[in-house]
Amino acid sequence: MLKNFRTFDLAVQLYRGCEQVQAKSLLKDQLLRASLSIVLNTSEGSAKPTAKDRRRFYGIALGSCREVQALLMLLKQDALFQLSDQVGGCLYKLTHSH
Repeated sequence: MLKNFRTFDLAVQLYRGCEQVQAKSLLKDQLLRASLSIVLNTSEGSAKPTAKDRRRFYGIALGSCREVQALLMLLKQDALFQLSDQVGGCLYKLTHSH
């Protein structure tokens, strides 16, 4: 499906890491929903026919990534935060590509 798409692979890795986080149910639910949004919007964006459409979905994924980062900071999940920073960097590049 999405072979050799580093950003997608990192997003899946981040989601799986978020699944392992121990937190109050409200925070955990939001963390999982936001991290899943990164995966799904990255995947959907990759299938769009125009660069403008792709950038739109990657931008949504980037917003969700920032949400995940805020939650990870609150939960003091430094290792996952570093991974989320890699994902964010990749998404930033995708949203600013021509």
